[in-house]
Amino acid sequence: MTPAPPRGPEHLTLALPKGRILADAISLLSRAGLPLALPEKSRALRHEFPGVTLLELRNQDVPVYVDLGVADVGIVGKDVLIESGRAVYEPVDLRFAACHLSLIREVGATGPIGRVATKYPRSARAYLAARGIPAEVVKLSGNIELAALTGLADAVVDLVQTGSTLRANHLEEVDVLYHSSARLVVNRAALKLRRARLRPLIERLRELTAEEATGG
Repeated sequence: MTPAPPRGPEHLTLALPKGRILADAISLLSRAGLPLALPEKSRALRHEFPGVTLLELRNQDVPVYVDLGVADVGIVGKDVLIESGRAVYEPVDLRFAACHLSLIREVGATGPIGRVATKYPRSARAYLAARGIPAEVVKLSGNIELAALTGLADAVVDLVQTGSTLRANHLEEVDVLYHSSARLVVNRAALKLRRARLRPLIERLRELTAEEATGG
């Protein structure tokens, strides 16, 4: 493995999640002035650009890398950030990859909720505790909807974008826990050590997201 090059105070290490957020994140950061352009079909996980090292990570790992200082800055969904519990600075709502986390049941279900299945146990437990619902929370890794359809759980907590999967499986949203979108996250120590590089980037991203929100 090739070692990472020495980092000066102007060098940024950036953590981005693989998948649906990656392309939009690179596009936005490029518009903000970072020299990013990933090669097609590359299997590399670390990419070097002038003044920037880019790390491609799993969604759930981005807050960890930023919090522990391996990456100075990252982009990750608010849902992943909440679930991680990591103490990172979150200066900008980037307003793409919008979705929401919901409590979901079979259409017409009215019985008590004794068990909830989810990929988001921290969020689910907080929601249930706030409403005094003493339900068991079961963590699953995929096909969360099946837990409600097979009787494994009385309800599930999962992300919803369009709702088409719910409708196709005779499921419905009972409540919305919170809304999520992509967020810029920054390591708190790096914000001081690399202030001259990070502050202009943060301000430029705020400008770009404000322009898009107003149609500018």
